[in-house]
Amino acid sequence: MLHGQSPEKKEQPAEQEEETRTTEEVKEAPADRSAALRSRMEQRLESARFRYINKVLYTTSSGEAKCMFRQDPQAFSIYHRGFTAQVQRWPANPVDAIISSIRHKPASLAVADFGCGDCKIALSLKNKVHSFDLAPICDRVTVCDMANVPLKDGTVDIAVFCLSLMGTNLEDFLVEANRVLVMGGILKIAEVASRFENVRNFMGALSSLGFKLVTKDTENSHFYSFEFAEAPERVKKAGRLELRPCLYKKR
Repeated sequence: MLHGQSPEKKEQPAEQEEETRTTEEVKEAPADRSAALRSRMEQRLESARFRYINKVLYTTSSGEAKCMFRQDPQAFSIYHRGFTAQVQRWPANPVDAIISSIRHKPASLAVADFGCGDCKIALSLKNKVHSFDLAPICDRVTVCDMANVPLKDGTVDIAVFCLSLMGTNLEDFLVEANRVLVMGGILKIAEVASRFENVRNFMGALSSLGFKLVTKDTENSHFYSFEFAEAPERVKKAGRLELRPCLYKKR
């Protein structure tokens, strides 16, 4: 063989090459199936945890829910990921309608977002927005029990509850909203339609808590929305306000 001349590479028979490739594919296949199975199991476990956390939020008090998230910091992230996945299946997100409505009002109005989640309202408006929730998803969140937010009496113009009237003491949240709203302030509520057993009773309960109905939309098949104004008479607590829990079934 001459210097500088590369040795000739022996060609592998086609049958042997095909056999080698097939053997490699067989070796890779179990690993791929194992990874896919592990991924599906992890997704199912997280979905199960989301359903459990969601049930806890609807069937316990806000104080108990806050304690749960304090003891298990990952729980709120799991809940938020599951909730976000649900939102993607909706025909529309009610928070977008609330944001659009507030944009038509003066930017000088202060807003309190009770159960703010990912702070979409604060991130979308020029208004001063106080974002409250049981745990932080973004750095704008003030972590607190929505039955006791760190605001002085009569300091906000608009209070928002968008899919956040959860818990066995949801009436306490609305009493707190009444406290922090200025006289004549606006209360905006959006909730899943199936939670309302009797809309008239719901509006009556809000009236007993010191709110007067301004507008409502109960024609939407997925979500009902309401706008109330704080009535002149401040009511600390009265009546019994209940909504059905919104529980997700195992798929």
